[in-house]
Amino acid sequence: MKILVINAGSSSLKYQLMDPETKEVFAKGLCERIGIDGRLTHKVPAKDAKYEFEIPMPTHAEAIQAVLDALLSAEHGVIKSASEIDAVGHRVVHGGEKFASSVRITDDVMAAIDECIPLAPLHNPANITGIKACEKVMPGVPMVAVFDTAFHQTMPAKSYIYALPYEYYENDKVRRYGFHGTSHRYVSARAAAMLGKPIEELKIITCHLGNGSSVAAVDCGKSVDTSMGFTPLAGVPMGTRSGDLDAGILEYLMNKHGYDMKEMMNILNKKSGVLGISGVSSDFRDIENAANDGNQRAALALEAFQYSVKKLVGAYAAAMGGVDAIVFTAGVGENDANTRMNIASGLEFMGVKMDAAANNVRGKETVISAADSKVKVLLIPTDEELMIAQDTAAIVKG
Repeated sequence: MKILVINAGSSSLKYQLMDPETKEVFAKGLCERIGIDGRLTHKVPAKDAKYEFEIPMPTHAEAIQAVLDALLSAEHGVIKSASEIDAVGHRVVHGGEKFASSVRITDDVMAAIDECIPLAPLHNPANITGIKACEKVMPGVPMVAVFDTAFHQTMPAKSYIYALPYEYYENDKVRRYGFHGTSHRYVSARAAAMLGKPIEELKIITCHLGNGSSVAAVDCGKSVDTSMGFTPLAGVPMGTRSGDLDAGILEYLMNKHGYDMKEMMNILNKKSGVLGISGVSSDFRDIENAANDGNQRAALALEAFQYSVKKLVGAYAAAMGGVDAIVFTAGVGENDANTRMNIASGLEFMGVKMDAAANNVRGKETVISAADSKVKVLLIPTDEELMIAQDTAAIVKG
């Protein structure tokens, strides 16, 4: 079975054509600068080949057509006919409270995704555009929506409710939603498989650490708490996002500097996080290099990030009444041994014991805790595209 996975952004579109059973990726790539001019980067893993094209992409429809043309090309294509694509799986950021699992896309589903635009104004419109573009270029091909928020819909009310007047939840749906759900679901399932135990018997803390970061408490296979909130702005400090802060700071800075809310949100989303503290970069590699060269603000940025993750690990262990495994994933979690070690160090009281040699690895699925560690610590590269493809295949097969 061949599934095309689409992740549409406002001016970009990532794709993979893969077999969800064998996990083979036939082709993958990226359309950039949609609405400006258009650039396609197309990769064929079996040939270890990479192709780049300048293609006019005034809308996402032209981008999808460019993807199909690349997949069908006699020179660098991987299929002979578009009919070989059995279904398309779309990443959709926000499903609100309506979706606790992936669903086949219908007119009603599209209307529900549209209703969630106020909750994700930067993401859901692009996701809708990607779906409509695929429907236009590939009429009749089954389409499935896989939601970032769905995995966290198992959170109990005590985890998702905010201490605001209750009518803001009832009428305006203000609550914790959580994000990165597809990643947290994938790595927690892989952790159970690596440990050789049913996920229903495990308490797992998953740390998705990258430019955007979130931590989740997964109890018996279900998300019971997570660090991102009503928006992806909440939780730990990230590349450019502030994470949790005292809301009174907004009023103070707006009054003192004359900011309006738009400018304040721009500061919180794009100028804060480790970039704001370090003044160096939003890339953790740049910050680590600067810290190693003696930059104290860069060192502070890393310490603040690691400390905030460590606190959540302790909090979620308390929330679940224990923990069997801690998982590190995503760009920083998979590749930064120092960050993993600094977060795990000091958790010996919980039964965590790291193995420095085992931890000295990048992007490889492995156990990085000591053999006698009561709590297992694992490095698991995330694969959201595979999860989307598997969900899509399961739904299409019925």
